[in-house]
Amino acid sequence: MFRLNLKIAWRNVWRNKTSSLINIIGLAIGLASCLLLLLYVNYEWRFDKQFKGADQVYQVMTNFEDANGKITGTGDATGNALVAFLQEKIPGVETAARIGSVGQSLIANKENSFKREARFADPGILQIYQYEFIQGNPKTALNDPRSVVLTEQTAKVLFGTTDVLNKEVQFDNKTALKITGVVKDLPANMSNRFDLLMPWTFYETLFDWVKDPSWTNFNWRTIVKLTPGTNIDQVNAKIKNLIKENSTTKAESFLFPLADKHLYGEFVNGKSVGGNIEKIYLFVGLALGILLIACINFMNMATAKSERRAKEVGIKKTIGANRTSLVAQFLTESMLLTVIAVLISVVIVETTLPTFNHLLNIKLSINYHNISYWLGIIGVVLITGFLSGSYPALYLSSFNPIQILRRKGSSAKKLPFTLRQFLVVGQFCFAIMLIIATMVIYKQIQFIKNRPVGYDINSIVEMQQDGELYDKFEVFKSELIKKGAVTSVNQSSGSISHDGSNFWNFEWPGMAEADKQIVFNQIATSYDFIKTNGVKLLAGRDFSKNFASDSAAVMLSSSAVKQMNLKTPVGTMVKYHGNDAKVVGVFDDFIWGSPYYRDRPMVIAFSKDWSGNITMRLNPDNSLSKNIEIITQVSKQLNPAYPVDIKFVNELYAEKLQGEKILGTLSNLFGGLAIFISCLGLFGLAAYSAEQRTKEFGVRRVLGASVNSIMNLLSVSFMKMVLIAVFIGVPVACYFMNQWLSHFEYKTDISWSIVLTSVFGTMIIAFATVSVQSYRAATANPVDALKYE
Repeated sequence: MFRLNLKIAWRNVWRNKTSSLINIIGLAIGLASCLLLLLYVNYEWRFDKQFKGADQVYQVMTNFEDANGKITGTGDATGNALVAFLQEKIPGVETAARIGSVGQSLIANKENSFKREARFADPGILQIYQYEFIQGNPKTALNDPRSVVLTEQTAKVLFGTTDVLNKEVQFDNKTALKITGVVKDLPANMSNRFDLLMPWTFYETLFDWVKDPSWTNFNWRTIVKLTPGTNIDQVNAKIKNLIKENSTTKAESFLFPLADKHLYGEFVNGKSVGGNIEKIYLFVGLALGILLIACINFMNMATAKSERRAKEVGIKKTIGANRTSLVAQFLTESMLLTVIAVLISVVIVETTLPTFNHLLNIKLSINYHNISYWLGIIGVVLITGFLSGSYPALYLSSFNPIQILRRKGSSAKKLPFTLRQFLVVGQFCFAIMLIIATMVIYKQIQFIKNRPVGYDINSIVEMQQDGELYDKFEVFKSELIKKGAVTSVNQSSGSISHDGSNFWNFEWPGMAEADKQIVFNQIATSYDFIKTNGVKLLAGRDFSKNFASDSAAVMLSSSAVKQMNLKTPVGTMVKYHGNDAKVVGVFDDFIWGSPYYRDRPMVIAFSKDWSGNITMRLNPDNSLSKNIEIITQVSKQLNPAYPVDIKFVNELYAEKLQGEKILGTLSNLFGGLAIFISCLGLFGLAAYSAEQRTKEFGVRRVLGASVNSIMNLLSVSFMKMVLIAVFIGVPVACYFMNQWLSHFEYKTDISWSIVLTSVFGTMIIAFATVSVQSYRAATANPVDALKYE
């Protein structure tokens, strides 16, 4: 029976090439869109869940409080004294590890040298993450202070092979380290990624301040693995007040599931209130919505050909076919079309995946060796085939054979038209919501892009202050200015494009005791900070070699002056990290953290010792390539062991918009596809109506009706449905986009121009789609419709 149904299904597909092609195209695009979105959702969902025992791993978080005990912020930074306490005093802690980062560091052998992401950690990190070792023993790999674990790719880049156990590499062109392990490359959806991992004991030999146990030096992350069955609430109760008990800082510690941090990492008043999970919900809804639209198209196209199938159903029922066999036949046709569409969709996914990865700046791939993938594909075929085919199957198999063969009554009366109307309204509701969402996201990104940054974002570049550039900075600076590549150079503790360090216990005249808990951002720098970065100076001056006293000087942001309530800030004496300092300048606030939120007040302090980043203002009289070439030459001459890595600050700043850019890209791309598929559905429904009213149009034409009047008969009814979709979709879209915008302190609004553009755009697209079918019906020869009467 199945074989016969399959043969009949194939013949019907082949006989109705046009409608079958539209069905297959709609389903293929819908399925490909759904698969791409679900690949991305799976990538985000599996963040920090790839290793065994991930559900028992937690990250220590810190709630910072003001003097009144109100939580002002939540972060993942901790002191380095916490680990020992957790392992010795807290039952249920299987192991704990500190993680420290120094960013991109030099790793070299005699032949090759590269800058790679470096991490330091306690040996317990290998028990927590259970990396897959290609070489070495995870139980002892980090026991020796002069050891290093490399990733597979790093080993191949340095040596051309992973067989590198016990070989030596140079770290930062200073220290010889023995390779004690090689691990499989870490997935991109993992928060604690590295290219080389070194012991914490080695970290302590590099920096004296790392050795000192501290509860309030928030420079590291702490990861904890609990034994199964441990009550997390009891653990959190025991560690909650540790910082207060061991320091004067008002802060609390708590454990938060590491696997949840990526998706639920947004905290308000110390409680998780969501985060990236909202984007996951959006993309899942988008994926299922597009697939549902494609299935609706299938239904519309199937019922559009109902008149052609009616006699077939009537004859089969007359000769004894029951409804079950007819349903099976139509579902077989649906499954056949779905299988063909799935095969095409897989080809589309494979073809477009590299472009999709490039757009999102990630690496998604399909593992064809994974049985769950094939089970998922089979599941999609069955669900989609049944979903798209069930309505036509039940509808066509319900025809009354006597009425069909006597040609009495329209088969359309068997099912209320309102159902089809509901489907079209639903399609275009979804489409117009996507259009509005895409336009609002784009406007928000443009709003943030146009927000004054506070420094000359397009005129400066930066690079790490590596190796010899620490001691030879002044030479480096003078050479660049002498050769005309730059007009100004500055060294500082961090990049001006991304936030880094903060502190509290800042003291000034007239402050209250509670003001010591106010958190300030900080940058340590030397001369020419204002000149190099183009920050606007409101009062006073920049640090200058003409004033020896500037070795103990600070500059304040305008928000810091306001927070401190200083009437005449320039000349005020303050205490910065317990040392006396004089305020010499006030500068306008600039964007250091997220451009969507208000920054903390900032202090810029003079320090030649605390550096690590070099910022350069390029000479506008030269070409960009010439300036970069000169900087590269000078850097190689003074610091030959290190590769030159010059970064454009405008590109670094653009990274802050990456999350919303991905959201906008996906909404734009798949919103367009949803509209296209919706128009296919509208075309199918127009074809259905035209087919049902063929004789009516023939009679009207014979009686003298014009082409325009007949087109209006068909078009107006469909435009009413689209208009209903507009009235439903616009307020729903505005509500959800207002909810999305409410997460930002700096945000745009949903203007009438966005709404009107979305409405008119949708109406025009829908009208153009319907007009094609309306014109065909209106210009058809009435003789063809009436010759059998």
